[in-house]
Amino acid sequence: MKKAIQRSVQVASLLFFILLIFKGRVQLWMLIFASSTLLTLLFSRFYCGWICPINTVIRPISWVKRRLRVKRQKMPTWIEGDIPRNIVLVLFLATMAFVFKTGKKLPILPALLGIGALLSILFDEALWHRHLCPYGTILSFFGRFSKKAMRIDPNTCTNCLRCVRVCPSNAIVVKDETHTIIKRECLVCHECERACKAGAITYI
Repeated sequence: MKKAIQRSVQVASLLFFILLIFKGRVQLWMLIFASSTLLTLLFSRFYCGWICPINTVIRPISWVKRRLRVKRQKMPTWIEGDIPRNIVLVLFLATMAFVFKTGKKLPILPALLGIGALLSILFDEALWHRHLCPYGTILSFFGRFSKKAMRIDPNTCTNCLRCVRVCPSNAIVVKDETHTIIKRECLVCHECERACKAGAITYI
């Protein structure tokens, strides 16, 4: 039931985003994002897992790749760490500031949608979610302070690694057979919760 509701919200959000593009009012999407950013302090990065149109497009691409057993390109080592994602964020904010100051209508948000989709075809989707998405970088800052988050019960976990394999942002780390979800990197997509056969993962 939860999955059906989530998919409905994702599709509705994507259709609304497309409508705003055709109406030439895509800047209104920034109001949705700004509101979601504040709510991240309470609910973690639910925007990424439930509302983000980029993620909604990326998920079926990844599903098709798994079905066709398409080999993923190795993630470049230089992309890991905070420097690349912060550079992308600065460029994004500078471009948005230019748009608001000059009034020029640049297709920034549709371009991000296309870039995210293209990169997910070539690489593992974590490349976009964790290392390049400017939205994700902003939300990861607020996400570390969130009240609610996906959590793994170490007493219930069977160390099967199913959650690690399905996590789209590589947010689950394993140390000494103990699984931990990095709160600020978690998309709250519930894929790990659905994959866990032991019921060890909950959103609390």
